[in-house]
Amino acid sequence: MAEKLATRVEKLTGLLEVSKAMASERNLDTLLRLIAHEVTKVMEAERSSIFVVDREKQELWSRVAEGLDVWEIRVKLGTGIAGAVAQTGIILNIPDAYADPRFVPETDRRTGFRTRNVLCTPMLNKFNEAIGVIQVLNKEGNFTREDEELLLAFCGQAAAALENTLLYEEIQSLFEGFITASVFAIESRDPTTSGHSERIAVLMVAFAEQINRTEIGPHASAFFSLAEIREIRYAALLHDFGKLALDAALLVKANKLTDADLDALSHRFKFIRRTIENDFLKRKVAVAVAQGPNADFSKLDHDLQQGLTDLEEKFRFVQEANQPGSLAKGMVEQILEIADGTYQDVDGTHQPYLTSKEVGNLSIPKGSLNPEERLEIESHVTNTYRFLRRIPWIQGLRGIPGIAYAHHERVDGSGYPRGLQDDDIPLPSKMMAICDIYDSLTASDRPYKRAVAPELALDVLQSEANAGRLDPELVRIFCESKIWALSLSLRPQR
Repeated sequence: MAEKLATRVEKLTGLLEVSKAMASERNLDTLLRLIAHEVTKVMEAERSSIFVVDREKQELWSRVAEGLDVWEIRVKLGTGIAGAVAQTGIILNIPDAYADPRFVPETDRRTGFRTRNVLCTPMLNKFNEAIGVIQVLNKEGNFTREDEELLLAFCGQAAAALENTLLYEEIQSLFEGFITASVFAIESRDPTTSGHSERIAVLMVAFAEQINRTEIGPHASAFFSLAEIREIRYAALLHDFGKLALDAALLVKANKLTDADLDALSHRFKFIRRTIENDFLKRKVAVAVAQGPNADFSKLDHDLQQGLTDLEEKFRFVQEANQPGSLAKGMVEQILEIADGTYQDVDGTHQPYLTSKEVGNLSIPKGSLNPEERLEIESHVTNTYRFLRRIPWIQGLRGIPGIAYAHHERVDGSGYPRGLQDDDIPLPSKMMAICDIYDSLTASDRPYKRAVAPELALDVLQSEANAGRLDPELVRIFCESKIWALSLSLRPQR
């Protein structure tokens, strides 16, 4: 009697210990394997299977069936012993499996295993609904009433752990859906950067894992846990979310003048051409009246052609200056010279060939954005932070807003929006700055610049590190470990 009591206490203690472990486990597959292993041991059986009920599909599924070389099993609700228990919520203790009409011997035939006896117990939630089934096979002798009570008690704990884990997975799935939808929204707003956020996320995860393997240098002591790597990934996916608040036309501005501005300028030059032609026509009429039938128009025709050619050259130069590349020496002076030209408007007033706004935009030394537009683009970082900090992040993800906020900062303080320096910038933000620059340089889908070869992009990163703007050790790790190469396979094929 004492020995039997000691055995029961031992089993209860074992189940209590596994119950504690179950309460903290959030990975569904790990939880199910833990339950199956411990139940098999405590029940002194040969094998155990754990089935989860899918009410929507009216079936049971399992990825944990000991001894089966399969990834997943699915059976209809009500089919087989497990299906019957899930449907009725009633425990089944079957001493001879093959004598029971509910038993399906197909699995035995496929595996060579011989099922003798079965104890199958429902895992019931607080509404007394079966959310899963524990099936234990082949105990020496048969399963007893005591085994039924023991397993039923354990199933209550297992059901609570399973329900919590399923809820956790639903929340995770919901959150992943939110992240995916957010990235889709960003890329819909700015289709020229399609895939950028995902590529940065891939690079950042690989970067973090590489730093974990680094044994020398100033970052040898740095280590990112799995939770921190997840946080880094989400920050990378959401780092440009603030672009949703920007003018869409500004995000895709390919040249210094907008398409509408260039169209207006083109119409203006056509109008100027007509005014020049009309002016010369009036002068021809005056000469004809003064000189009669023998009037000589050759000089007027020559001057007209020269004037029209000069006007066309001016417009071609404006089109060249409108490109986002760097201005060559003397081009600003030529822009100002063109702007000094005037024409007579329809109301008789004299107007300049180029407005002051057009002169300012065409004189942009590099790129396609004027100072005001660049400030607006840069504001996306602050917009991102303001949005992300409103989200009630769970523990382990609360660093996301700060990481995204600092990804345009530079270690020498020359970055934006706050001009942070070295130690004030989070390590993941320094890493993201490198990934962001590399991807932006090598991207082939930006309308305002040409893609550069990976080797040239790496040279640019090294130059930025030499100039003190990027962390030199992080640049070395990024380049030498060939993290950058991961993005090549993620780019759209051209």
